[in-house]
Amino acid sequence: MTSSSANPKPIHQGRNVKRFREMLGIKQEALAFELGEDWNQKKISLLEQKEEIEASLLSQIAEALKLPVEAFQNFDEEHAVNIISNTFQDFKEGAVAINVNPTFHPIDKLIQLHEEKIALYERMLKEKDEMMARLEKLIGR
Repeated sequence: MTSSSANPKPIHQGRNVKRFREMLGIKQEALAFELGEDWNQKKISLLEQKEEIEASLLSQIAEALKLPVEAFQNFDEEHAVNIISNTFQDFKEGAVAINVNPTFHPIDKLIQLHEEKIALYERMLKEKDEMMARLEKLIGR
């Protein structure tokens, strides 16, 4: 069983396979095809009901879905929901830090961008003049 001391409830690997497969928009038939000819939609359905999946098979599934094996072994939806819920609670309480005093002065940044734009226009005008000179030279031949 894969579980941590912080989470005495075991991780349901089959349910995690289903969650990630659905998040990726992959049908059971498509996953079965990726796993090989011994697999079909029914076997994937049964697999997704298993609490624990053999390591070698989990590795194949991870490769087919292009995810790390740990995603299936460690993802706990209840824990994730708690983290998200706590984050929103912190946000409502104003605990989320927003930098209202940036390390740069907005006017200085605006002036810098304006100077960069002027330099770009000057380079473009120079390139245009050089191109016109080359064209006049070609036409004059």
